[in-house]
Amino acid sequence: MPRRKKTRTTSINRQDPGGTRVSRSMRKLQMLRRDVALEAARIMATEGQHNFKAAKLKAAERIGINPRVALPSNLEIEEALRAYQGFYGGDAHSQNLEDLRSTAVDVMRALEIYRPRLVGPVLDGTADAHSRISLQLFNDPPDMVMLYLLERNIPFHQEQRRIRWHDGSFRDVELLVTEFEGASVELALFGTVDLRQAPPSPVDGKPQKRAGLPEVEGLLAA
Repeated sequence: MPRRKKTRTTSINRQDPGGTRVSRSMRKLQMLRRDVALEAARIMATEGQHNFKAAKLKAAERIGINPRVALPSNLEIEEALRAYQGFYGGDAHSQNLEDLRSTAVDVMRALEIYRPRLVGPVLDGTADAHSRISLQLFNDPPDMVMLYLLERNIPFHQEQRRIRWHDGSFRDVELLVTEFEGASVELALFGTVDLRQAPPSPVDGKPQKRAGLPEVEGLLAA
């Protein structure tokens, strides 16, 4: 009689709900990523750090983790930041956010001819006491906004930010930074063609969420 072919059976000691084997090293990696994300969120919420990469590197250094091994994504940090602010922020966080949005509305009304759009932490709700009000303005040519401020004796200083565009290329965006009602306001200058497509979000790379004046007024009313 022909011999029956022996088959090996493999026992799986640990499985996730989908039946996929989760190795011990993978679980450890996930825990490290979570720890870095939580510390990075705390740094961003309490130390005025708004750069995701800088926050996660600082968090990894404090915890003693090799940044090449377990750096969380920006989206993971944003989720941890929302949780941190929801737990520790309380009424102070809500009031600060409302104040910043109210100031944003005033600035947007003053600059309405440039079709302002609110972006960033003040819009998405993760702003803290150190956050800038980030507005995108649209005009041809973009630097006419600078003349507008100069004619009205509004002090400002210039900065530049390099962003990776959707096609992988880099663009340098001119920023005018000023103060209004005690808040720092960042005006990013774009041409009118850029109204068609928002820049990539620094969080997930998708088109950045932005809101016009009626939408921001609606947030305050709600």
